[in-house]
Amino acid sequence: MMYLSEAQTSKLISHELAYEAVKDAFVAAIGDQATLFPVVNASGPQVGSVFSLKSASTPSLVGWKTGSYWPENQAKNMPCHGTTIFLLRPATGALVAAVAATKVNAYRTAAADAVAVDYLARPDASVLTVFGTGHQAEYEVLAIAKVRNISRVIVVGRSEHKTQAFTAKLIKQGLKAEAGNAQSGCEQADIIVTATTATEPLFQAGWVQPGTHISAMGADKVGKQELPAELYKTAKLFCDYKPQSEVIGEFQHAGNAQITDIGKVISGKASGRETDTAITVFDSSGIAIQDLFVAEKLLEKADV
Repeated sequence: MMYLSEAQTSKLISHELAYEAVKDAFVAAIGDQATLFPVVNASGPQVGSVFSLKSASTPSLVGWKTGSYWPENQAKNMPCHGTTIFLLRPATGALVAAVAATKVNAYRTAAADAVAVDYLARPDASVLTVFGTGHQAEYEVLAIAKVRNISRVIVVGRSEHKTQAFTAKLIKQGLKAEAGNAQSGCEQADIIVTATTATEPLFQAGWVQPGTHISAMGADKVGKQELPAELYKTAKLFCDYKPQSEVIGEFQHAGNAQITDIGKVISGKASGRETDTAITVFDSSGIAIQDLFVAEKLLEKADV
C-alpha cells in the first residue's frame, strides 16, 4: 500500500495540477461509467465538530475522501481541518493508497472555482469580489488569478480586523486588494466568489450587474445558503454534480430551475456563457471524483 504524508502532498500540489485533475474529473462525472454516492455527514463529540465521507467509483478509480473540522483545535495550535483520500484497487477492492490531503483539499476546492471561471466568466473579467476571509478564500482568489488577469480584489467580510488582515495578505502576494461592502462589491464585480459558512443570502440579487459570473463555494450541507434565490430567475445555472448540488449545495434553494453540469460545458455537450451580459452562477458542493483524480495525479508525480 502506498502512502503520501501531508508533508509530501503539500510539496507536490499546485494550482496547475489541481486545475487539470478537477477539469478531467468534471468530465468524468457526467460519463456513464462513473458513480457518485450520497455524501455522509456526521458530527464529533465537540460542539461544532463535523466530519464527512464522499465516495465515487469509476472503472479505473475507486475510493473516498474523509474531511473533518474540529474547531477547538485552534486553541491547541493544531489545524482545524483534516482531509485524507483513500484509493481501492477496482479489480479486488484492496487498499492501494492513502493520501493525506488537508492542504491539497484547499487547492482542489479552489480549482473547481478556477475551472468554472475559465469556462463561464467573460474573457475580460478582471474585478473580483470575494465574500469570506477564512482559510479557503485565499486559495480561491489565487486560483482565479491563474485563469484571469485580475486587476482588483474587493474583500467583503464580517470582521473588519479579519478583512484587513486578509486584504494585506493578498497585497503581499502581488494582488491589488481592498476592503469593501456587499453592495459596492457586487456592483463593481466581474466575478463574485462566496466562500463562507452562511445560511442566508450574503447580498441582494439586484446588486449583481449584467455580465457577472458568480461561484458559490460554501454550501455543502442542508440549510447552507450564500446566494439570493431571486438570481435563479434570470441567471444561467451550472454546478459540479446536479444530484448533489440540489440536495446539499447552493441549488437546494433553486426550485425547478434548469441546472447544467459543468462537465457538459467542458466537453462541448452544453453551452456555457452565451452573451457578454448574461449572469452565470456555478455551485460547487465538492464531489468525490475530484479528490480521486487529484490523488491519482499526486501519486503519479510522487512516482510511488
